[in-house]
Amino acid sequence: MSASQPLLRVEGLSKSYGGVHAVRGVSFALNAGEILALIGPNGAGKSTCFDMLNGQTIPDAGRIHLLGQDTAGLRPREVWRLGVGRTFQITATFATMTVRENVQVALVSYHRKLFDLIASTPRYERAEAGRLLELVGMGGFAERACGELAYGDLKRLELAVALANRPRLLLMDEPTAGMAPRERIDLMRLTARIAREQSIGVLFTEHDMDVVFEHADRILVLNRGTVIAEGPPEHVRRNGEVRAIYLGEGLVYDARHRQGAPS
Repeated sequence: MSASQPLLRVEGLSKSYGGVHAVRGVSFALNAGEILALIGPNGAGKSTCFDMLNGQTIPDAGRIHLLGQDTAGLRPREVWRLGVGRTFQITATFATMTVRENVQVALVSYHRKLFDLIASTPRYERAEAGRLLELVGMGGFAERACGELAYGDLKRLELAVALANRPRLLLMDEPTAGMAPRERIDLMRLTARIAREQSIGVLFTEHDMDVVFEHADRILVLNRGTVIAEGPPEHVRRNGEVRAIYLGEGLVYDARHRQGAPS
């Protein structure tokens, strides 16, 4: 992939279920170090888009170019091997393992060291696991069992696990769901800092408009499987169709004034 090429380029992506068009002709690009929010009302097609990018769903039509390769139809593990990390709306960790061991499991998988997993994990890549935990502000929790963690700390751990395969692209599905307002801000600021420092492209879905408008470089808006708006936050904020279909005048107005923008 040359420096001038986008990290991810999606062209005409489509998927139908029993005659219902979940996604229709979606196209967009994402550059390294850029943070792109994918938003829309329930049923807009966000999850289907994510699942096609991640290899969990095969598109009916369209192309997905990741790091210069066409990945449409590849299995999730093959996509992951190319450098795609993913976090989920519902956090999944090994509750009885320590925080460090959860990251070590991801490192074992990344390095294809599928020897005696249970016996070897506590010793494998301890330093690298510790570095990733420090990166997300969880270094002091390394030896605690995951089952003891608060929900916000589990989200930070999930981010460390997603970073274990050194991703070039990070897919984040509702990353702040269930978190307190302060935790939401902290997690997304952390993610944005890491993404820009390491040139990781981030594509995330989110219902919290404060999070979207504060942290996204660009916003892609879906409705009924179709892109209805794309651009920087201010551009999307002024889009009449977005106001009418998704955000509503009140939410757009409030978001603008919370950020100190002029009326």
